[in-house]
Amino acid sequence: MSVAKSNNIRSVTILGSTGSIGCKTIDLIELNPERFSVDVLVANCNAEKLAEQAKRLNPHLVVVAQNEAYLPLKEALFGYNIEVASGSGAVIDATRRPTDFVMAAIIGAIGLESTLVAIQRGAIVGLANKEALVCAGSLMMTEVERCHATLIPVDSEHSAIFQVLDVENYDSVDRIILTASGGPFRTFDIEQMMSIIPEDAIVNPNWSMGAKTSVDSATMMNKGLELIEAHNLFGLAEDRIDILIHPQSIIHSMVSYIDGSILAHLGMPDMQIPISLALGWPKRMSTLSKKLDLSKIATLTFEAPDPVRFPALCLARNVLRKGGVAPTIFNASNEISVGAFLEGRIGFLDIVRLVEQVVDKLGDAPLDAFSDIYLYDNQARQMTKDLVAKFAHK
Repeated sequence: MSVAKSNNIRSVTILGSTGSIGCKTIDLIELNPERFSVDVLVANCNAEKLAEQAKRLNPHLVVVAQNEAYLPLKEALFGYNIEVASGSGAVIDATRRPTDFVMAAIIGAIGLESTLVAIQRGAIVGLANKEALVCAGSLMMTEVERCHATLIPVDSEHSAIFQVLDVENYDSVDRIILTASGGPFRTFDIEQMMSIIPEDAIVNPNWSMGAKTSVDSATMMNKGLELIEAHNLFGLAEDRIDILIHPQSIIHSMVSYIDGSILAHLGMPDMQIPISLALGWPKRMSTLSKKLDLSKIATLTFEAPDPVRFPALCLARNVLRKGGVAPTIFNASNEISVGAFLEGRIGFLDIVRLVEQVVDKLGDAPLDAFSDIYLYDNQARQMTKDLVAKFAHK
């Protein structure tokens, strides 16, 4: 693990600084300026927003992954003593800078390489990119142990488990319970779901998130990804991980113990809370999140997910049992399918159907090396694109 500076100010790299998680991370850093200094900001292509962040935080380096955004960024930061770079190679080089903490918030499998680089140099890594762990699974967790890195989950559900799991008495754990809001279509029947359009699917009733993550919430594919992530993070078999619909999103997850006790983590549905836990670890820090008042909420409800209306959950369990490259294919195909839905090329219910077809065709190979991830990720994306083309022409 990298060593904190002598003045106790933690140096920070933010991968995906212009996204939802990145922006909330910056909000927390600005709320606690005596604890953090930002060394590196990395974004995909939003030069205007990245420049605005850089002017406020004065990092040593800012990077855009897309080369066409380099000149606008360079011009916006003219006169500032801030290094500017672009391209995928520059993203990796930036991640190698010896900061204490890395917020890994580049969404999707594209964030895998930079997350691994942060792990391999022994940093404290706030993992907001569930897809990277879904793709790499045990390979990534082996690297965490080998490189003495610290991996702290930022997904609210896994952060909750991280906080209430008794790691000193692991044999006393019976199972973990991931909660889910159920998304905006929790009460829809199949006929209603057939007519869902992208504008409806990108609205989440409780959480503020990007378009892709919002669609994943609506299909409950996100909970399938989180099931696989939980298995890799906490080492429990698929049949010891439950999923429970909790529309109020106040209980973020629970751990059930062999004596019948259940420990739950409660809080307002605000990503500042799990981000702050990772950013300040092992100490807690203040946030601007509203304080939870259970007397005002009054009622917490729960229900089992409907496997007929949300087949992504059954598919995810099959994928986890299958193992090997199946989770990599599952994630890659979903990313392409969600993109196709947002473009209006396929229907809402087609997302899971396409993913299942691709997993069935490609998902039986073992996962022996990181090179396997990139090989099968590319194959799954291409096969999904081919199937999307067929769906679109029906």
